[in-house]
Amino acid sequence: MVEHGGLDIVCLNTKCRHGSSSSSTPEKGKGRFSRLKLKLTEHYPKKNAEILSAQYGTNVLLFGMALMLAASYQSHSVKEEHLFSFITTVMLLQLLWMLWYIVRKDRQKTSEWEKDAHAGTRWLRGGLTILAVLSLIMDTFRIGQYVSYKDCVSAALVVYPVVHTLHTISQVHFLWFHIKDVIKTFETFERFGVMHAVFTNLLLWCNGVMSESKHFLSSHNRRLSALGFVNHTEEWEAKNCNCSSTACTVFSNSLYYLYPFNIEYHILVSAMLFVMWKNIGRTIDHQHDKKRPITRPAVLVVGPILGLVALAGTISVLVIYIIDFEEVVEFQESDNIMFLSHGIIMLVCMCGASTVGLLIYRADNLPLDSSKIPSRQLDTVLLFGSSVGSWLMAWCSIVASAANRTNWISLAYSMLLVLEKYVQNVFIIESLYRKEDVAEEPEVAPPAATEIFSVTLSHVPACNGIINRAYENQDITCVTTEIEEEEDGGVYDCPPPPPEEPVSVAPSRPETLSRKRQLLKNITLFLFLCNISLWLLPAFGCRPQYESIPEQETFGYIIWTMVLNFAMPLTLFYRMHSVASLFEVFQKV
Repeated sequence: MVEHGGLDIVCLNTKCRHGSSSSSTPEKGKGRFSRLKLKLTEHYPKKNAEILSAQYGTNVLLFGMALMLAASYQSHSVKEEHLFSFITTVMLLQLLWMLWYIVRKDRQKTSEWEKDAHAGTRWLRGGLTILAVLSLIMDTFRIGQYVSYKDCVSAALVVYPVVHTLHTISQVHFLWFHIKDVIKTFETFERFGVMHAVFTNLLLWCNGVMSESKHFLSSHNRRLSALGFVNHTEEWEAKNCNCSSTACTVFSNSLYYLYPFNIEYHILVSAMLFVMWKNIGRTIDHQHDKKRPITRPAVLVVGPILGLVALAGTISVLVIYIIDFEEVVEFQESDNIMFLSHGIIMLVCMCGASTVGLLIYRADNLPLDSSKIPSRQLDTVLLFGSSVGSWLMAWCSIVASAANRTNWISLAYSMLLVLEKYVQNVFIIESLYRKEDVAEEPEVAPPAATEIFSVTLSHVPACNGIINRAYENQDITCVTTEIEEEEDGGVYDCPPPPPEEPVSVAPSRPETLSRKRQLLKNITLFLFLCNISLWLLPAFGCRPQYESIPEQETFGYIIWTMVLNFAMPLTLFYRMHSVASLFEVFQKV
């Protein structure tokens, strides 16, 4: 037994190196794999994850835009069903990610998730819900339109609005209950998921803009064809499609009026999801989450009245323009002058209101808040970025008017448009970054330090219950200390202290707004209604820029149309984003 054991030992010793090396190889492989997995999940650099996810989303958007441009050309190689199939696939992927996120969060109920109070305020989500409801109505009309042409359209065109309906409902639920989350687990994967959702909505926004521009140009060419200028053929007629329902006209006309709400819905969702993406792995500073003091309702008279007057005038201009512009050409010049005159009055009033607001801020001379809040930084970037469209269109009109030395009213309108955005952007951004002017509270003096050589009794504590009564006032009661109190409450025949009565805290009364704040609220509300008015005109077809002769003579019809197709969506987004920002300013003042 001993020899056999010794032989075994010798045999093991001769082959132990080979055996240990062969057995340690898979263990080393497992260790390297686990370390690599750990680096790719938890300790992956944040900046690299942001760059990778941003590049992924950008390429998804660019590929979708490439399909969109090819489908708009109506080539035989890339058709409309190919585009809708890709968009449907992208939406389904986002639905899977949102489902995974919700299920994972429900399983982690024990752990507390940090919340960003500035991301997705309640009023913003409420406005988003209204836009989502209008988008769902649009999907219903779109389903009816495609079903009416079911004999000559692909099934992908019918599946797309159905999936978009499910996508809209699920996304609104996600934004209501999860947009404030600050993600701290699976950060790399979640960055890709949130960025996929951001660019999915941007792709849907681009598709909506393309469809709306295509519909507007089709209506414009149809009108010119009726007047004998161009030959125009309807898209469905070119395909020899016959409508199987009498509601085809109702569906197609209703879609046109719902396009602006669907476009604003998707761009607003993408902005909110981008804030969520920026909050991944962020440490929240809770000092900025303090509640604002309660204030009494401000006296709002001048701002609402002037704003409602501007809104009523805008609706009148819109109705007159649409009715007259579609009938005869003779009304074109007069309607164009009416549009420009109304715009000049509006822009002058808005410039004056913003300037008065800035002068009030200069008088207060309060510092700006330099803390980095993703939602506020995004508001600033979007205001500047969306202003580019209007500025490009305005400067092209300025060049055309100056070159042709005609249409001076258009020149004045364009210059005021540039100036108005300058002043309004500064007013909104300073209002958002301005520190809140909290009412001064009476300062409580800190407890005085114990003075050794003081003869005042209120500053001299009792020492072992012994009090120097030579300096004692008759009105002052006996002083005791908590440490030396006996069970009966007395110390050396001192009477027990009276029981402390609970201090009743008076309910906080709402503060009265100063005249400056009341004036700022009136200014903000006036600008709020004016931006809604300036959004309504181009959103519902009042676009005389497409008929402007000086721009077409200077830049050519094709280039000028390309400029307008680029600038109009940004102009619409700027006005709607200004409305949202001004509402936030109204609450903050």
